[in-house]
Amino acid sequence: MEQPNQIVADANLVPKGYNQLTTLSAAVSVPGSGRICWLIPETQAVRIRDDGTDPTTTVGFLIPAGVCFKYNGDVTKLKVIEAAASATLNVLSYE
Repeated sequence: MEQPNQIVADANLVPKGYNQLTTLSAAVSVPGSGRICWLIPETQAVRIRDDGTDPTTTVGFLIPAGVCFKYNGDVTKLKVIEAAASATLNVLSYE
């Protein structure tokens, strides 16, 4: 069973890439492709949305710093913004 803040490797997934985002003061698309990604904010919390609307610093799904969030869907629809200045977000994408 997966535990919070734990990434579990799955040999059935095909890696699609790694990206690190450091400029998140405005809403941006999450780079990469695939159907699954792990989002890990390092320094500050971030907010995401996948419904076609840009997140803001106060509106969107909050991912606290240090928490690993697994997203299973169309990665190309994800938008992200920092909830506080100087956020860094690591993204691993898989198919």
